[in-house]
Amino acid sequence: MPTSIETIKERLRLAANINDAMAGAGADSIAAAADLIAAALRRGGKLLLCGNGGSAADCQHMAAEFVGRLTREKDRPGLPAIALTTDTSFLTAYANDVGFDGVFARQVQALGSAGDVLIAISTSGGSRNVLAAAEEARRKGLSVVALLGEDGPLAKAADVAIRVPTRDTQLIQQVHLAVEHLICHLVERTLHP
Repeated sequence: MPTSIETIKERLRLAANINDAMAGAGADSIAAAADLIAAALRRGGKLLLCGNGGSAADCQHMAAEFVGRLTREKDRPGLPAIALTTDTSFLTAYANDVGFDGVFARQVQALGSAGDVLIAISTSGGSRNVLAAAEEARRKGLSVVALLGEDGPLAKAADVAIRVPTRDTQLIQQVHLAVEHLICHLVERTLHP
């Protein structure tokens, strides 16, 4: 059995390798996502974000970066972003009365407009409620940016799919956070140079 130190070194090196792989294979999709989001915000659109578990926390984090600001050095107006993961009264009522698979799609239906962007996060790329939200977004004329692992049906439902080349959920989540910060940085730099 490996020691704690060996495990730490191995996991950190593995994470660094996945980040390196994303720097090569994922850079184009990250840039495309940032361009799509910046264009939507410039036209008066907004962002909706959805995901489960750690991805739900990422939605809240990313929405906070857009509405607030990414760094103290950049004072700018707030950008409209709503994490669909935060309204516990709606989430619990709808899940109880109708089912959990539709909790995000229903909010996209109610809050989304053509020209907005849905950021859909699923490490597996197969979360049913995230897929349903992406499908509803497409029906309503929203663009969809998907963050996922190696593969999954969510990629096909997206205008831009950002795939992390691993099936290890922890590593996917670590890279997603770096990607989310990069998107915020690029959008902020584009809209408020």
